[in-house]
Amino acid sequence: MDERAEQEAAQQHRKNMRPRRIMFYSHDTFGLGHLRRSRTLATALTQSDPQTSAIILTGSPVAGRFTFPERVDHIRLPGVTKLSDGSYVSQTLGAGIEDTTSLRAGLIQAAIERYEPDLLVVDKEPTGFRGELLPSLQGLRERGHTRTVLGLRDVLDEPTALASEWERKGATRAAEELYDEIWVYGMREMYDPTKGLPLSQDARSRMHWTGYLRREFAVDVEVPDSPYILITPGGGGDGAAMVSLVLSAYEEDPTLEPKAVLVYGPFLSGELRDRLEARVAKLNGRVTATGFDRHIEALFVGAEGVISMGGYNTFCEVLSFDKRAVIVPRTTPRLEQWLRASRAEEMGLVRMLEETRDGMTTRAMIDAIRNLPQQNKPSEAGANDLLGGLDTVIARADALMNNMGPQ
Repeated sequence: MDERAEQEAAQQHRKNMRPRRIMFYSHDTFGLGHLRRSRTLATALTQSDPQTSAIILTGSPVAGRFTFPERVDHIRLPGVTKLSDGSYVSQTLGAGIEDTTSLRAGLIQAAIERYEPDLLVVDKEPTGFRGELLPSLQGLRERGHTRTVLGLRDVLDEPTALASEWERKGATRAAEELYDEIWVYGMREMYDPTKGLPLSQDARSRMHWTGYLRREFAVDVEVPDSPYILITPGGGGDGAAMVSLVLSAYEEDPTLEPKAVLVYGPFLSGELRDRLEARVAKLNGRVTATGFDRHIEALFVGAEGVISMGGYNTFCEVLSFDKRAVIVPRTTPRLEQWLRASRAEEMGLVRMLEETRDGMTTRAMIDAIRNLPQQNKPSEAGANDLLGGLDTVIARADALMNNMGPQ
């Protein structure tokens, strides 16, 4: 046995003797979705095995505002911001985007080399932000000691736009060559996020539809005593239009009930947030607002219903806590939310407020809020059958780390 082979054998022996290590990559150039999904998965996997630990690599500027469970930690990558023209800039470093990307790539590679994960789960972006993950993925492939998974939410984008994006980024080739499995955090009958992508039959044979990721809530947090509906635009960065429409409904109809609890999200800020706050103040307690709630699950549990934009995590919470919901999806820069809401409405899980059909008017929002009590709950449309995602993820992760390979 040559020296390199001996080193690799010794490394593999050390890994077989120690507790399992799982790493998550979450590029997080916008919003909270990728970080929250990775945090949910890390929590489930470490709780399923008291010897397993996990680290999340994230670019989210608000990662430090979340609590992480025992044996789960995070490494904050330098943040980037997407401008209106589609280009990116460093959030705080004052460096060019190439230098920032290079720094992120180096931190990722160093973290992987030091932590030596048994499993790497990459959220949504096969090559990472601007290809920053490729050197690490290629190194892992050559060494062969870490299993790799590409995790996709239930809907990515309209198929033609998605195919163009993946071709431009080299994502299709990465998905084909650098991942042991592809996990879709949804149901095939709901939507196929890879529709329109030129994936080979071999790659598709490595795909697993896990089901949606059930959310639970165990923290004792105070919530309003009186009935309320929850208004949440997710991270909030693109939620001002929906929030404004809800406020208009309460402004125009002084008899509108129940009261509303509004969670702006951490990315709805500045002068725009100040203007919305002034409107909330004039409603004399009929609407109350907060910027960010790390235990938003508690507000879901207590709510009579939910008005949201329908991002992936919010949709999982609507299903998990069995809440009547009105979804007001964005349609730019992606059709993801519209596609999810449209299909969910067809299945009877939610009601969608759609601009071309319903009109994005104050009257339409008033009617939607008033009609919430008459909607069926998601459970009446079979939501519980959709929520097996975490159990499937635990089983697939165990199979991969036991070197059982794709099944």
